[in-house]
Amino acid sequence: MYIVILAGGSGTRFWPVSRHSRPKQLISITDGPTMLQRTVDRILPMKPKRILVVTNSQQAKETEQQLAGYRTKVPVDVLAEPVGRNTAPAVGLAATIIAAHDPEGVMVVLPADHYIRNEVQLQQALQLAIHSARNGWLMTLGIVPTAPETGYGYLEADTAMRGIGPFPVTRFVEKPDRATALAYLEAGTFFWNSGMFVWRADMILQEIDRHLPELAGPLSRISFGDVWELGDLAGQIEQVYQTVPSVSIDYGVMEKSDRVQMVAADIGWSDVGSWSALAEVVDPDQQESVVVNCAAYINVASSGCTVSGNGGVVATVGVQDLIVVATADAVLVCPRDRAQDVRAVVEELQQRGLNRYL
Repeated sequence: MYIVILAGGSGTRFWPVSRHSRPKQLISITDGPTMLQRTVDRILPMKPKRILVVTNSQQAKETEQQLAGYRTKVPVDVLAEPVGRNTAPAVGLAATIIAAHDPEGVMVVLPADHYIRNEVQLQQALQLAIHSARNGWLMTLGIVPTAPETGYGYLEADTAMRGIGPFPVTRFVEKPDRATALAYLEAGTFFWNSGMFVWRADMILQEIDRHLPELAGPLSRISFGDVWELGDLAGQIEQVYQTVPSVSIDYGVMEKSDRVQMVAADIGWSDVGSWSALAEVVDPDQQESVVVNCAAYINVASSGCTVSGNGGVVATVGVQDLIVVATADAVLVCPRDRAQDVRAVVEELQQRGLNRYL
């Protein structure tokens, strides 16, 4: 089994802590290890043969540094994409490399920046998926929904008379409005799309060839030596990425394939998509505030705040439902229900040429 970690995101909604060179997956949004390191830690008990981390050239150096200590436990390779092309080229590149050495090797594809509360249950769900993947299925984990969430895509599965699964996936659906999300929750056959996948390298390449020939062609022209010297591939990867399309693996392959199955996973999952989502992964205090990275938080008649203090002291007086984030060179203050709009700050900084704060 091989682990492929997709770690090239920008994480703009976690500004000002998240920056271009150190986006969400390369920071600790709570305390302790970074999101990327936590992702590696939770799969090490599964004893993978190798870990491939796909990132970009701007983040490759920091990614290498954060993963250096793991190389005494498992081989780790960092692949730097020359330009972002969404997830299908990243998955296809990793599958091409694995298939060159182990065509029927099973790949577990994981995002680098998700939170999993119940890691043992995750490992159990992945083992069930691995069993089906060995038989040629394209597997994904569907998160058992706990609320009518409008910020996630969904999977619909045929769960009738199938026990604990795996279940055939009948369709992928985009982020719904609240009324539709409520209907999905009541139906009991819809699951959050986690972006976690399991398949054999040769099988996903077959499906890429079938559904994304414009990606399959350039990938098929990559040539390999006899050993895992992936640094030698940099020039070839550069050429491949000049022509391949920018498309997600969901849209490009999974939504079109007739070989997709799903394992239902109740694992305490969150994609931690914005500062407001910290309440899903950090227990609030008695005033319903979430506090991280603070030497102390002084709360005077305040409630429902999300506070990150860069190791210093933060005080709030008479405010409710605010996000307050301080770093060495920037401060963010916004209503908690406007957390998704933080990306607009990043866009404004770009327009003003204030790149030192990006």
